[in-house]
Amino acid sequence: MTTPTTAELGHRSKQPTLVEIDGFRGRLISAHHADYDIARAVWNGAINRHPRLIARCIGVADVVAAVRFARDHDLEIAIRGGGHNVAGTAVCDDGIVIDLSAMRAVRVDPAHRRAWVQGGALWGDVDHETQVHGLVTTGGIVSHTGVAGLTLGGGVGWLMRKHGLTVDNLLAADVVTADGELLRASEDEHPDLFWALSGGGGNFGVVTSFEFRLHCVGPTVLAGPILWDANDASEVLRFYRDFVRDAPDELGTVVRFGTAPPLPVIPTDLHWRPVMMVGNCYAGPIEDGERALGPLRVCRPPLVDLVGPTPYVGFQSALDSTVVHGWNYYWKSTHLPDLSDDLIDVIAEHAFTCASPRSYVAMFHLKGAVSRVAEGGTAFGNRQASHAITLDAVWRPGEDFATRDTAWARGFLAALGRFREGVYVNFLGGDEDPGRVREAYGAFVYDRLVDVKTKYDPDNVFHNNQNIRPRLSHA
Repeated sequence: MTTPTTAELGHRSKQPTLVEIDGFRGRLISAHHADYDIARAVWNGAINRHPRLIARCIGVADVVAAVRFARDHDLEIAIRGGGHNVAGTAVCDDGIVIDLSAMRAVRVDPAHRRAWVQGGALWGDVDHETQVHGLVTTGGIVSHTGVAGLTLGGGVGWLMRKHGLTVDNLLAADVVTADGELLRASEDEHPDLFWALSGGGGNFGVVTSFEFRLHCVGPTVLAGPILWDANDASEVLRFYRDFVRDAPDELGTVVRFGTAPPLPVIPTDLHWRPVMMVGNCYAGPIEDGERALGPLRVCRPPLVDLVGPTPYVGFQSALDSTVVHGWNYYWKSTHLPDLSDDLIDVIAEHAFTCASPRSYVAMFHLKGAVSRVAEGGTAFGNRQASHAITLDAVWRPGEDFATRDTAWARGFLAALGRFREGVYVNFLGGDEDPGRVREAYGAFVYDRLVDVKTKYDPDNVFHNNQNIRPRLSHA
């Protein structure tokens, strides 16, 4: 019989108490551990929370043991996968963090185009394993984003217009429920739970592994950004509006407004210059991508055109250094309709008025395969929206931009008010109006999610998230 791992549990201000978690073989980190401050830190440096205990799991049995321990001791629970969510819900004050960051294994079956991914994996882990076989599934646009958080919220990325959201490629999930029970959820097993996990966030349990459908893309794709001066943003955005309306599903684009980041591929004389940047990734033959992107590349002379054949893995990690762990982030977001002239004017008026050179606006083109799934087919809402826009205030520790740029993000969202069409739940921050969670799903989907929540988590044990409250809950 294995001797249980021990750790000190208690408030930071009190004498620590030595405790054990029966059946736990991972690592327990308390407030008095040398690695505590590192272990409680998440991607967003603006989050500063102090859990009583961090339970770093090495397997499913550890997750089960940690959930049961937390229930037995009436502890707040936070679930950490990649720890990348801007709201910082992966860590809580005075509770237990069930930390899956050591569970990052990825297994690929290339013959059947399937991948099995543990709940602590990052998208870089997935791409590394799948691209050996020229296979992918829709991930995010930053390789150090966690698989679990992005998937459970829906999964927006470069390939979504061709191959659907991440949840559209989810085949099954293993999940530890609030009762400490391990369930497999799929279309055939606990289908109501599977439906809710496909966009409903971390409300329903701790997902320890995912099974994904894979597609043939790469290892080389036509991809890269095109940069224009900020003064050309209105004109280029009007062309872009018409261009993407008829773009093939293979073309994924993200528009970024802000200063040109100091990336090695961008000429140094453009670094920190205000620009409109359109990132592109074509999920098909290179020559077809060249033809599809031709009109955009010549619509107005760019500052630089960096589109070309490139390794998909490298492109997926190209923006990693622009969203560094430990910087401070504050987001506001909404879905948008087709880009009318009035909407373009609002975007152009506000996009470049932030104070921090690291703040930016990102706008994701949706439609394609995203919009061809019926509303309610998964728990991801607002599938008919044309774009998702996120207004990202970013500043490094010690920089004096917080007040000005958080006000910029809030003011920008207010200016977009008459155009709003829901919101992507993964883009919601930590200070949102409670009605925004319902806005992320729409009334029909939200009410179904409440039903599933009430069945699987009636006490709202998992509420450190963009919370869907069960009926009659007082949590």
